Amino acid sequence: MRLDTAKAYAAERGWTVEEARDLVWIDVPAGELPGFFEAMQEAGFNYLANVIGIDYSTYPEVRPERFAVLYELVSIKGWKDGDGSRFFARVWVSEGDPVLPSAVPFYESANFFEREIFDLLGIKFEGHPDLRKILTPEDLEGHPLRKDYPLGETPTLFRDGRYIDPAQFRASLTGQDVGLTGRTGGARRGYAEFYEDVKRAAAADGEDV
Repeated sequence: MRLDTAKAYAAERGWTVEEARDLVWIDVPAGELPGFFEAMQEAGFNYLANVIGIDYSTYPEVRPERFAVLYELVSIKGWKDGDGSRFFARVWVSEGDPVLPSAVPFYESANFFEREIFDLLGIKFEGHPDLRKILTPEDLEGHPLRKDYPLGETPTLFRDGRYIDPAQFRASLTGQDVGLTGRTGGARRGYAEFYEDVKRAAAADGEDV
């Protein structure tokens, strides 16, 4: 399979190959991207399905760099002898110098993906034919998908007088604090269990639900 060819290419160069949940990630050094893309095209990976930018600055596990860009390469079955193989090429990006070679000269589908990552995460792609913002206004400062980007939020007021403070709500969802949701991460409780808690609390206050 063409996936075996991609993994062998990485193994010959001592690159990390990670496999989990029927998915494969190959860590590619930034400087090796152009040669890698050319080799993958020759190996039958005829389509770049997605390019994803990630900010790991608040991730609980240590990562090599703050940013990563993932390229989903596919050998489309039935086109140019494709066999259906698929994997993610992962490139770690330095926060101090967030620049990568563009994939557009090899896969034209990277065009808008790279513009989106440039706009929302501030990662530049050298060699891109038209690297401009694509989602945010030209005068917007900063990059909204960076974890330290300030959010404009308004507390949500409910009819019974309760409200949710956005900062506390967000803290509870990330497990940093109970906040106003009563949740500290992990699996969400089922609706039935939640409703029983509401009824018990109401009964203790002499109210009907």
